Formats: sequence, structure tokens, C-alpha cells
Amino acid sequence: MMQTTFLDSEGLDDLDLTLLNEVCGPVRVYPTSHPDQVPARIADAKIVIVNKVPLTRRILQGAGRLGLISVVATGTDAIDLLAASERGITVSNCRAYGTASVVQHVFAGILALSTSLLPYTAAVRAGRWQKASQFCFLDHPIREISGKTLGIVGYGTLGRAVAEVARTFGMRVLIARRPGGPPNDRPTLAEILPQIDILSLHCPLTEQTRNLIDRRALALMKADACLINAARGGLVDEVALCEALRERRLGGAAIDVLSSEPPREGNILLTADLPNLIITPHCAWASIEARQTIITQTADNIRAYLAGTPLRVVGPPIPSR
Repeated sequence: MMQTTFLDSEGLDDLDLTLLNEVCGPVRVYPTSHPDQVPARIADAKIVIVNKVPLTRRILQGAGRLGLISVVATGTDAIDLLAASERGITVSNCRAYGTASVVQHVFAGILALSTSLLPYTAAVRAGRWQKASQFCFLDHPIREISGKTLGIVGYGTLGRAVAEVARTFGMRVLIARRPGGPPNDRPTLAEILPQIDILSLHCPLTEQTRNLIDRRALALMKADACLINAARGGLVDEVALCEALRERRLGGAAIDVLSSEPPREGNILLTADLPNLIITPHCAWASIEARQTIITQTADNIRAYLAGTPLRVVGPPIPSR
């Protein structure tokens, strides 16, 4: 019997995994796997499904039957791709599964900040509306995003999708040139920052984009502008952001990512206690629909591999054995 092992289903194990079993027979599923447990768990596996568990050269050397590693994410940095290729192991991943989820999350942040949604919710819970002198309670600013300018850094699939929705809200969209990206005639980030009301980041974390939003960048933004980051935590200098929010040099921020995740060692933004700061735990991508799409794509990847026509291959295709 063909053996398939899912090394770390945590984050997907609330979904319907029936499709995987239909494609390759009963799947041996582990919510998590410590690196020391991996060799034994994949020793007889022909197919390994994995998210973030490292598959090093040493581990792969002990998996003599392994033919396919199917990654339930886009990133494959936890896998030694060279070692996999040398051993004739195909590596497939999942792609573009979370676009709608991320776009929805981005605008949830934009709208929450623009309408002062959280401060108003807190005020009601604290009994302040109940003591108001009239039927309205208007202690916090409410702004319409129609007519405002959205700046975007990173104009791939996500950036384009965010821009499309922004235009339906009646927003003007400015696209900045990504540092380290291909040459183009777009304006630099420094050129658009003074013009925008909201900045949304959708670029990868590279040496050129690390701390892209630093003290200098924040100083160029309007005092009531908002920052949205659902990309990578390292794009933002968190100390500088905290200072700008605390000193009211920035209107607000909605952050789904931090420089270190999970933030076991703490983070300055987590202790800031600022009413204009929204922090979510790297969940922008994780709608039920997006995560179920990962399962569907994984099943498709396995089916295609078994048919000898691998899909979404990272690196050169390896013929099915």
C-alpha cells in the first residue's frame, strides 16, 4: 500500500481532509512533528505532506521510498530542495489560495481604523454611550475612505487585488516602486508617502525591503494616515511605528505580522496599549475557504504526481516512480 504521511496538520486539521484520502488512500496524520520524530514517521512514506517541519538532507537520506513532498503553503524554505532533487523527489506547493482572504482582511483593517470601530466598541462596553447627553456618541473621528488615496508597495497578485477593491470604494490608488524589484517608471515610496492616506504593504521581505517603513518613511506620512501590513513583520521598524502612534504622528496601524512569530520573547507593539493600533496573529490568509483550497490543491498535486504530470513543481519536475 502506498504510504502517505502528513507531518504537521495543525492549522488545517479542522477542515475536511477526505479528498486527500480519496486520492492516495488513508493518510497518516500528525498535528505536529518534532524534528526528532520525522525520520521514523517518513521512513516508509512515498508521499509526505508538510507545512513548516524541516526536511533536511539528513532526514531525506533516510526516506528511501519518498517520491513526492507536497507543501501545504507557498514557501518551501524548510525543505532542502537540492537534496530532494538529487534523490529524485518532486516538491510541489500551493499557490494563490489566500488572495480573497488577505484582501478582505486588509479592508477590515482599513475600515476599522477609518470608522474608529474598536474605540467606539470599547466606549459602549465602558458605559460611555449610556451616559451620553444625546442619541449619538461621537468622541472619535469617522472618515470615509471614498476619495482617499491608497498607496501600495508590492503589485503582485495581492497588491493588484487590493487596488481593484480600493477603486470600487472610490479610492485613488498610487503604486510605489518596490526596492530591489525590477526597474519600472513607478514613483518611489518616498515620493508617494506625503500624498497617501493609507499605505498597504504587499511585498516580500528582502534585504532591500527590511525596515522599509522606518522613522524617515513615517515622518513623510500625513499625521492622520494609516499603515496596513499583512505581508511580513520585518518590513516595518516596530519601535519607530510605536513611537509614531504614541506621539500621534500617525493616525493608526493594522498589523497582521510581527518581526518574530510567534512573539514568545515579546514585542514592543504588544505592550503599547494604543487605541489606534490593531494587531492580529498572522491570520489574514486563513479563511476557511482559503485553507480548504490548500487541501484541494494538495490533492490535485498528489493526483498529478501519481499520473506522471506533476503540478506546481518547485524546481525541475521529477518523473513519478
